[in-house]
Amino acid sequence: MTARTARLDYTAMKYLSVAVVLGFVIVLSYFVYYTSAIVFNGEGWAYLVDTLPMFVGGLVAGILVVITYTSIGLALSSISQSRFFAAIAFLSVIYGTKLLAMLIETQFDTSILYVLSPYDCLAQIGQWLLGIDSNYNHPLAFSLVSIITINAVCIALLVARVSSLEVTRE
Repeated sequence: MTARTARLDYTAMKYLSVAVVLGFVIVLSYFVYYTSAIVFNGEGWAYLVDTLPMFVGGLVAGILVVITYTSIGLALSSISQSRFFAAIAFLSVIYGTKLLAMLIETQFDTSILYVLSPYDCLAQIGQWLLGIDSNYNHPLAFSLVSIITINAVCIALLVARVSSLEVTRE
């Protein structure tokens, strides 16, 4: 096994382990909430059949959140030199892009800048998956392309940093 293969295996396992932990927090809690609502409200099979498509759409949206936030978090972690930089940078990316897009929308009445916000792109995709009317004026395709691009860039950055042994901390 070459050193490059070992580094890529390390990166894949690190990505998978972070995604599993985040998946437990997001997807498992979503599943538990849904099933406990059915059990404690005494809902029958008809309710389950009626709400199952929405549940599956929410599950897919949750998995997209896990994938995207894992990619962003690990990419920021690969370029950080301190323990707190990655966490602060992650929150800055998520909330900063949302706040900037909201300010631009308020001032110029356009929602196109929301394609830079992972939070809003995932929200628009989630609204589509759940069959909810979109709060955004730009096409859904823009958000899909944005999420794919964000994930690709983040994973490419992570792999490049690990492959070149430039990762500053583990």
